[in-house]
Amino acid sequence: MAEGQDEQDKSEDPTQKRLDDALKRGDVAKSQEVNTWFVIAAGTLVVMAFAGSMSHNLSASMRGLLANSYDIRVEGRSFLPTVQKIGIEVIAAVAIPLLLLMLAALVGNMIQHRLVWSGESLKPKLSKISPLAGLKRLFSKQALMNFAKGLAKLVLLGAVMAALLWPERTRLDMLVTLDPAAILPMTQSLALQLLGAVVAILAFVAAADFLFQYRQWFERQKMSFRDLKQEFKDTEGDPHVKAKIRQIREGRIRKRMMAAVPEASVVITNPTHYAVALKYERGMNAPVCVAKGMDAIALKIREVAEANSVPIVENPPLARTLHATVEVDGEIPAEHYQAVAEVIGYVMRLNRGAKGR
Repeated sequence: MAEGQDEQDKSEDPTQKRLDDALKRGDVAKSQEVNTWFVIAAGTLVVMAFAGSMSHNLSASMRGLLANSYDIRVEGRSFLPTVQKIGIEVIAAVAIPLLLLMLAALVGNMIQHRLVWSGESLKPKLSKISPLAGLKRLFSKQALMNFAKGLAKLVLLGAVMAALLWPERTRLDMLVTLDPAAILPMTQSLALQLLGAVVAILAFVAAADFLFQYRQWFERQKMSFRDLKQEFKDTEGDPHVKAKIRQIREGRIRKRMMAAVPEASVVITNPTHYAVALKYERGMNAPVCVAKGMDAIALKIREVAEANSVPIVENPPLARTLHATVEVDGEIPAEHYQAVAEVIGYVMRLNRGAKGR
């Protein structure tokens, strides 16, 4: 019941990670009809292009074998060279057609999905031997589609073959009276017509079946909101853990800033919403921000500065600008040199006046 409810909740399109994981498991959209079409199309090409040469080579080999049959020794190991010679000639005659058929089978898979090396399907699973799971597969949508597909192919191919062979029924009856040499061209012509019709019909069947298989595969990959959240946690990390890490990091930065405030040359405030502590010593390229913050952090910076007699200057525009543009431990931008220099110069004059008194 829970599984059925979970399947109904899977209404979201799969993410790229979900599709990649399915590919790693060997779960891909695959139509056997596409493979069948490529193999039959390659077989038709083989009959058209290589039937004559194959028959000529094989007939020449067999003719020579029969013509010299009286000279063939069959006792002991003497017959082995003859068998090897016949095998080499047969392999040479059918090698290229067989390679074309193997290549067609490979292309039939590659055109549907990229090559997958996965042992997931070889792992033992109880569902493969479970009678209940077997019954579900037997009456599933996939099984019904396979039954309808097989029935449609049977009807279509039977009708096309009957339509092609019926006008040739008289010539077919006369085959028994023809010379064997005249039978081959006629049968080759009929075979090519039948194979051409089969290839044309199976092209439509393969296209329809691939679309159906892809749709079924895509539906299996759909995700629920729970799956999306879990995947986000797995890839990006748990939001609660990330928030805790961010809180710890901010706490460490805050402690380091407060420890640096007593060494600051001046604290520029808003007066209460912003606070930026700057440090400047002779020989530095530019003043450096040692601490900054808003609201509660700004108030804490002011308290530490007052406790350590660090001058506090109220300059709301400059405080807001520096807070937005300068990072902690970073030098102030060149466009703020003049404004900051005026503040630091003011502080230095105050310090000299205090020493004079």
